[in-house]
Amino acid sequence: MADLLGQAVAWLDGQRQAHLSRQVVYQRGDESVELAATPSSTAYEVADDLGAVVQAKAMDFIVAADALVLGGQAVKPQPGDRIRLPAGAFGEKVLVFEVLDLAGAGHFRPCDPEGRMLRIHAKQVDEEDVP
Repeated sequence: MADLLGQAVAWLDGQRQAHLSRQVVYQRGDESVELAATPSSTAYEVADDLGAVVQAKAMDFIVAADALVLGGQAVKPQPGDRIRLPAGAFGEKVLVFEVLDLAGAGHFRPCDPEGRMLRIHAKQVDEEDVP
């Protein structure tokens, strides 16, 4: 019997990559890979030292897990990795995001039962002009 759910997830990921994504560069140290990522966001709450709850929002990037290959090996996201997103009407800027732990809930999570797509949590840490 065919795995209809698996086929549907693969089809949806193909549609996401083709129509709902932007090319980004995923970096860890000196290694990088260009891949299709769908920008998104996640709202979360953080309690400060005095117990006050602050609502915050993280930038998320949804990527195909099998596209995350560094140094010839498939990897999982790690805190401190960087994601570089071209920005501006003509790509004159690059927004730099750093993978971060989301208030103790982890720095990424699977988007589907098989983990074919990953939702990576990040925070913008820099903006660069493209020469």
